[in-house]
Amino acid sequence: MLNSRRQPELFGIRLASVVITGFILATVFWRIDNSPKGVQERLGFFAFAMSTMFYTCAEALPVFLQERYIFMRETAYNAYRRSSYVLSHAIVAFPSLIFLSVAFAATTFWAVGLDGGPMGFLFYCLIILASFWSGSSFVTFLSGIVPHVMLGYTIVVAILAYFLLFSGFFINRNRIPDYWIWFHYMSLVKYPYEAVLQNEFSDATKCFVRGVQIFDNTPLGVLPEGMKLRLLDSVSRSLGTTISSSTCLTTGADILTQQGVTQLSKWNCLLITVGFGFFFRALFYFCLLLGSKNKRR
Repeated sequence: MLNSRRQPELFGIRLASVVITGFILATVFWRIDNSPKGVQERLGFFAFAMSTMFYTCAEALPVFLQERYIFMRETAYNAYRRSSYVLSHAIVAFPSLIFLSVAFAATTFWAVGLDGGPMGFLFYCLIILASFWSGSSFVTFLSGIVPHVMLGYTIVVAILAYFLLFSGFFINRNRIPDYWIWFHYMSLVKYPYEAVLQNEFSDATKCFVRGVQIFDNTPLGVLPEGMKLRLLDSVSRSLGTTISSSTCLTTGADILTQQGVTQLSKWNCLLITVGFGFFFRALFYFCLLLGSKNKRR
């Protein structure tokens, strides 16, 4: 805690980067509507926002690398246990993650126009906090393995890029080859991404494609409105049902199904993300346990 107080600029820079990123996202995705294009923009926002949480945690990499020799000297003479170091490291880092989570959520939630109301905002804060926690734990674990800061940054950036690739945004789960599907379930970005999608599209009564909007994002989208209505009438006659300009064709549940988000609930995704954080903290402890030996008997 004293080390953190002596270097407040580190937290300040990290907070500024999160707020600036949130401000940029809020202005780029300002008040997204409920059209088919709005759905695509929401998916892009969530993918970038969730991956930002993990990339921001890369600043935790040099912390242990700078303290490694002090840690090895002090634990070699039983000044404290390795478990004490790991626990205190996690406790001191956690409060700053809360501030970062609330700052990013408050900057983006209402500006982008996300759904869910107060409870949706609360869950949004929780999943961002869980992402920061698991990302910080993952980077801390890597700092116990890599010998050099630059090598660590290269590995962190590469692995996080793989996590984003297999998160389900660029390619749905049912389209991922079988020999890569294991990486999809190991992706740290997958679970926060699916959680925020469910938080946004869980309202079954909310419609995102109505009537002629079905032609949006297709070559037929440039046709005049009257031509689209005639095409819609032709489709209605062919299907033997009535599809008017106000008929809802795609709900939030349909979007979740299209994105392959059907296996876990948003709360299960939250718990898995938190569990990843504890898992990597435990791996960090075992790295410290195997990486140094006590001299005193």
